Amino acid sequence: MAFVKVANVNDVPESEGKIVKANGREIALFKVQGQFYAIDNTCKHQGGPLGEGWLEDSIVNCPWHGWRYDIKTGQNQMFPNVKVDTFPVKVEGSDVLIDV
Repeated sequence: MAFVKVANVNDVPESEGKIVKANGREIALFKVQGQFYAIDNTCKHQGGPLGEGWLEDSIVNCPWHGWRYDIKTGQNQMFPNVKVDTFPVKVEGSDVLIDV
């Protein structure tokens, strides 16, 4: 796959998430300390939208039931065998691109 533009750098507030679409997938895009991270938007518990969750450093809390994922690795913080997909992100000028 190739990188796809999903947002402008100003579209994602610091320490917050935004749900974007790339190649037919919903992706949760986050910005933490100026760095962008992308994970699958669907929580492994009951499908909650991770892009609507709240961040604590690099950990997103699912808004439905509080499952916690590291946005850098996709690793669930409560169940080590559970992980969501992560995607490479790059910034070109003011464009945020994801490789899905």
